[in-house]
Amino acid sequence: MEGAAFTPHCAAVHPAKLVRGLARAVESAGVQVYERTRVRSIKPQSVQTDHGNVSAGVVLQCLEGYTPQMSGQHRKLLPLYSLMIATEPLSEEIWQQIGLTQRETFTDGRHLLIYGQRTADDRFAFGGRGAPYHFGSAVKGRFDQNPSVFSSLERVLHELFPLSSGAAVTHRWGGPIAVPRDWTASVQFNPETSIGSAGGYVGDGLSTTNLAGRTLADLVLGVDSELVHLPWVGHDSPRWEPEPFRWMGVNTGRGLASWADRSERIHGVPARFAQRALGLFTGGH
Repeated sequence: MEGAAFTPHCAAVHPAKLVRGLARAVESAGVQVYERTRVRSIKPQSVQTDHGNVSAGVVLQCLEGYTPQMSGQHRKLLPLYSLMIATEPLSEEIWQQIGLTQRETFTDGRHLLIYGQRTADDRFAFGGRGAPYHFGSAVKGRFDQNPSVFSSLERVLHELFPLSSGAAVTHRWGGPIAVPRDWTASVQFNPETSIGSAGGYVGDGLSTTNLAGRTLADLVLGVDSELVHLPWVGHDSPRWEPEPFRWMGVNTGRGLASWADRSERIHGVPARFAQRALGLFTGGH
């Protein structure tokens, strides 16, 4: 390791508990939550679902990685799968040697992103990119499981933290995140149609959605707050390329990122060509 940076301005949040807590909060305020109801399309003051149409004064589309399943929106956001693994609980003795005594979250500078943390029950939770993009922006439940990517994550975890190699991996899961063409999230609301949207967080939505929700609330209510003047309000990202160019470009970029990581690990110098080429895909992000 050549160096590192630390910031205390970070927190580890259990996403499932957060979602359940939010659901309890809004239901206690009188909001009705309908699960297992797929939305097919939206129009001003109308939402078309598998079980019928819903009328509403305001319609907000916040579907993130599932946006391409909406009629006519398969090029708006690209669903990119991120997968995770978790080990069995590690002993306190092992954690003392590994570190992360304050449950610090971490990542590093590789091209295929990785991230990890110590969980509240002393497991090692570790995730990253590397899963393929599926033709036509397809999103399916079976894509949440990719044995090759899970094996790669386990290998990288053991490389970074050899003491974790004796722990069994007990959990494997994943899901699609949403990537705009310019890798820039946005919040939008059209008062003429009363249709709004928020999304494109590229995996940073756990906290960013809170800001987006408060911003949408002010936009809908016509509140002239600081939030409605943030740079991402009203931002329009370009559409993704049509197929098969989208499939070719994204998966070529994925392979190039993997190659660059291997090259830099072996030679110890930046893969400049790969960095420039990946910049065309990521917009420099």
